[in-house]
Amino acid sequence: MNNKEICLYERKQNKNSDFVMWMAFPGIYSFSMSSLGYLWMYKTIDLHDGVNIERICSDTCKTRFNIKDVKLFGFSFSFDLDFLTIFSMLEKYHIPVKSQDRTNEPLIFAGGPVVSANPEPYKDFFDFFIIGDGEDVNLAAVDICKNNSDKNTALKLLSEVEGIYVPAFPKKVKKLTKKLEECIYTPILSEDAFFKNTFIMEMSRGCANRCAFCLASYLNLPLRCIPYEELIKTIDLGLQYTDKIALLGAQISAHPHFNDICKYIYDKIESGEKIEMSVSSLRVDAITSDVVRTLTAAGQKNSTLAIEAGSERLRKIINKNLSEEQIFNAVKIAKENGLKGLKFYGMIGLPSETYDDLEALVKLAKKIKKENKNFDVSFGFSSFVPKPHTPFQWCGREDSKSLEEKAHFLKKELHKIGISANISSIKWDYWQAVLSRGDEYLNDFIYEVYKRGGKLGAFKSAAKKFNINTDYYALEHYSFEKKLPWDFIEITPGKEFLIKENHRLLLL
Repeated sequence: MNNKEICLYERKQNKNSDFVMWMAFPGIYSFSMSSLGYLWMYKTIDLHDGVNIERICSDTCKTRFNIKDVKLFGFSFSFDLDFLTIFSMLEKYHIPVKSQDRTNEPLIFAGGPVVSANPEPYKDFFDFFIIGDGEDVNLAAVDICKNNSDKNTALKLLSEVEGIYVPAFPKKVKKLTKKLEECIYTPILSEDAFFKNTFIMEMSRGCANRCAFCLASYLNLPLRCIPYEELIKTIDLGLQYTDKIALLGAQISAHPHFNDICKYIYDKIESGEKIEMSVSSLRVDAITSDVVRTLTAAGQKNSTLAIEAGSERLRKIINKNLSEEQIFNAVKIAKENGLKGLKFYGMIGLPSETYDDLEALVKLAKKIKKENKNFDVSFGFSSFVPKPHTPFQWCGREDSKSLEEKAHFLKKELHKIGISANISSIKWDYWQAVLSRGDEYLNDFIYEVYKRGGKLGAFKSAAKKFNINTDYYALEHYSFEKKLPWDFIEITPGKEFLIKENHRLLLL
């Protein structure tokens, strides 16, 4: 702990244990201190009597423990390109990147959405993976590693734990889904966090809307909501230390007490308490006057709305059932209750998309702009990436040239009506798709990408070196009979349901 950190729980000092563990975040310190999942995992293990745990980031200069004393080294793996930083951190501490080359080094493991969805492109580098919600299984894994100094024995025992995948002992693995009864919150506040001194708390996990492209929705089903009383208790805890609160969840507005929570915070502000509050995102059809009034009272000037597609036809196909009337009503409520602007998120290259859908989006934007003078309207777009465990996992991307033409069309047309548009890199999204649907044959490829510097050119040259047809992973439409690399992960809903959803949506 540094002197700019405030710990919100009672740490156990001077533990009588020589078992040392590092919990690593593949990014800089400021980002790590705004990563709720990473910090909560650290906290749960830090409260364990038998473990001395230390946080490590990519910019950590000096460590409390020497690497030769570390027995277990865990990584948070949230984004596809995190492997580049992970490899760099392993080499920084003189640890061989491939697990087969390690002998006396610590066991290396990873958890997080990337490897919970599909660990196969990374299986040569980690001794084991946590698949799904890791709050409880992390402690079981730590105990096994602590009580078994022989690596092979530890890995064999780990492979028998539900929710742990050990590549050396391959078998079916059930994805862990935790029943949420306690609220996950920021356990350590920091002045140097990306979101400075912000108390982030999880209101819900999962999303019942099930947009057909969305990994965050399907990987975290079912939607689980924290009990109201627990949320109130957590808000009060956070406000003892800071006036900045952030509510997190893929579908927080679906919480049965979301309006009550907003009212609780609004009443505190009205009574004179200074509170800054932000929310991760709002669903268009869940915006109410009371919710927006709370946000503006808490200092939020702008918000984001995900509409994904410009035409109702395409929104239905992706299972985003929003009408234009609902979108315009949301903008009206936002403006009338004090917000200064809205950013709309969309996606290009969705299955079955045509230029008619893009023109519908421009028409929608034009109408929003015309009817809402002096209201800031902007758009952000990414391009479709097929994700495991979703109904669209069998759908390939459009080729990059076609997507770049669409991106150019949207930027040009929106610019004409005075609306700015940010569009993610089509080229990088392509490689994200390759990794997303990758298999074990990509392990040497990604290591080569790292050794060549990790830029776009490194991906191309590494693919050429190993004669890998990357279009097969990114662009190919897969048959429903194809065995997918992640099929060994047992997840609800299962593959048969996803096939039915794919048929239902794409035949609309």
